[in-house]
Amino acid sequence: MLIIVFCRFDKLAETLKWCLDLGVKEVTVYAFSIENFKRSKEEVECLLNLAREKFKKLIEEEEKLMQEGVNIRVIGNLSLLPEDLVSLIARAVCMTKDNNKARLNVAFAYTSRDEMTSAASELATACTESRLEPSDVSPEVIEAALYTENSLPLDMIVRTSGELRLSDFLLWQGSSCYIHFTNTLWPDFTIWDLLSAVFHYQRAKPSIPRPNFSSLSSTAAEALKDLHKKRYLYLEERSVKSQNDQKTVPVRA
Repeated sequence: MLIIVFCRFDKLAETLKWCLDLGVKEVTVYAFSIENFKRSKEEVECLLNLAREKFKKLIEEEEKLMQEGVNIRVIGNLSLLPEDLVSLIARAVCMTKDNNKARLNVAFAYTSRDEMTSAASELATACTESRLEPSDVSPEVIEAALYTENSLPLDMIVRTSGELRLSDFLLWQGSSCYIHFTNTLWPDFTIWDLLSAVFHYQRAKPSIPRPNFSSLSSTAAEALKDLHKKRYLYLEERSVKSQNDQKTVPVRA
């Protein structure tokens, strides 16, 4: 089961624990929208500093994450972020890459329109370079080119604070999922609110349609494999650079 929660960093760990206790194998939290860059410089820097603190905390809790088998993945346009924050993100992602008991997706510097634009651009490049045939492009190929490739099917989105909009979040992936709206403000959201959402999802589940996907051609599969490898190598290079930079920091007497 995959649950999406509109969540700030301040309750990320608590929300993940609730979901793991309920047997939810994959959770995605919407931590920072690209639209947030339109806020004041001071507010944006405050949000980015909070992210730095939280990713540092995740890195410090490596032993616990490995024990729980949590795989961390950050989805979004990382090119919009400061280099030092990208390095922290890369370290958190790379150190948990082999964990497979549960997955935490953190949507950061993300909007659905940007995600789909990026996927379309990368597929167009693959066609231009003759690594992909235009006739191979299908809904299945586009979905596999999104940041959420290899994710479980999206079951439910939880929208808090009485908002009745999705804020440009996972519009493709959530096309046929259950959406739970609650008036509870996010700071006041508790395990009981989550249980209520799961209960309503269970009641609605029989009527929720599931799209039927066809298999990918061998050409498309290979092109997507190259795309996913390129994305991971981008993070791996920054993770290694970050750790090497730490080792070479001069010690002042």
